[in-house]
Amino acid sequence: MSIPLPQIPPFDHEPRPYTGLSRDEVFELRHKHLTPALMTYYDEPLMLVEGKMQYVYDETGRRYLDGFAGIVTVSCGHSHPAILAAAHDQMDTLVHTTTIYANQEVALYGKALADKLPGNLSVCYFVNSGSEANDLALLMARLHTGNYDMIALRNAYHGGSQSTMGLTAHGTWKFPTPQGFGIHHALNPDPYRGPFVGHPDPATAYAEDVHQLIEFATPGRIAGYIAESIQGVGGAVVFPEGYLKKSYEIVRAHGGVCIADEVQSGFGRTGSHYWGFETQDVVPDIVVMAKGIGNGFPLAAVVTTPEIASSLKSHIHFNTYGGNPLVSRIGRTVIETIDNDGLQANSAQIGEHLLKRLCELQEKHTLIGNVRGLGLMLGVELVKDLTTKEPASAECVRVWNRAKELGLLIGKGGLAGNTLRIKPPMCLSREDADFMIEVLDRALAEV
Repeated sequence: MSIPLPQIPPFDHEPRPYTGLSRDEVFELRHKHLTPALMTYYDEPLMLVEGKMQYVYDETGRRYLDGFAGIVTVSCGHSHPAILAAAHDQMDTLVHTTTIYANQEVALYGKALADKLPGNLSVCYFVNSGSEANDLALLMARLHTGNYDMIALRNAYHGGSQSTMGLTAHGTWKFPTPQGFGIHHALNPDPYRGPFVGHPDPATAYAEDVHQLIEFATPGRIAGYIAESIQGVGGAVVFPEGYLKKSYEIVRAHGGVCIADEVQSGFGRTGSHYWGFETQDVVPDIVVMAKGIGNGFPLAAVVTTPEIASSLKSHIHFNTYGGNPLVSRIGRTVIETIDNDGLQANSAQIGEHLLKRLCELQEKHTLIGNVRGLGLMLGVELVKDLTTKEPASAECVRVWNRAKELGLLIGKGGLAGNTLRIKPPMCLSREDADFMIEVLDRALAEV
């Protein structure tokens, strides 16, 4: 007797009939005219033509649960009506003018964003991507302190530009070109794989590595320290409690500023807090944000204190598209929508339910070595052996592909590509979460 396949929850939306290019025609044009460096997910690449809230549709009209949110970018939901309405209204009014002219939208958005941040984090710089934002944060740290050396973490991802590639510490994301001069990578404070697993005080042990790195590898004065509040590409790694607080104290004692990379963990995704760094009870000097900030529109920001912000006044600094009226209006509407729809609370409630059910799967499937994360930023690490923790990379690919066939789209990450990344739109329902579990249970059993 065959076991019924998992059934995606009912959803009241009828996709438009697709009348565009065929799948084969699209891929032919991609291969001919787009960079060969582009990658596609899955053994049988997917073509998506429509999205609505937590779901996406392919050219045949088949619906999938988007468990990866366009790589942790669609925070409120695909084609959210409030965000679309604001975008349409602004497009009918004024789409673009640079910040050399005054316009209410960027001013209103700057205030709305600053109001969501603690302490004296009140000055916003708007750019277009996370890489660009991290690049600017790096520049600001060096200008403000007068120092050059930076501390980042192993297993970190901060972007693919020439400078942010140097901050990134994943060999799979680094090209063999000169990059990373003056950047030093501390031990990754990974509670599952790090060298201090079982240590009575891992936060202090890992923070002491930051101290030693500064003492031995730098002049003793540094520009700053950057860390994702929860590592994203690295596989949803959550640091030991107190690690960032101890590291920040060390960095500031050596003249550096502390930068929180909130590109993936910000805007309520952790559930318990609006910003990932708040889960570690710290206030950074610079906060970098992107992805979910624009719900899919190209928008990113760097927010800092007035004192650090003044470091850019010595020369001209300008961004053509940063803070234009369209993205500013959309960004402000995203903040309003997160609040109005209760998406932070939903991330906490559904994330807790999903984490509990993933832990149940861990008890059932020995392929699962570790389940971790906060809110709707979760990771499931697969291993061949629970004792040696040998990465189950090939098995992860098979589970990941099978999940797609069953109607669930998720990501994968970690240096060995053995961690399933679950980071859906924050409007995910309990029924969606249960469907995820049914799909993963089936896929893991088959592997």
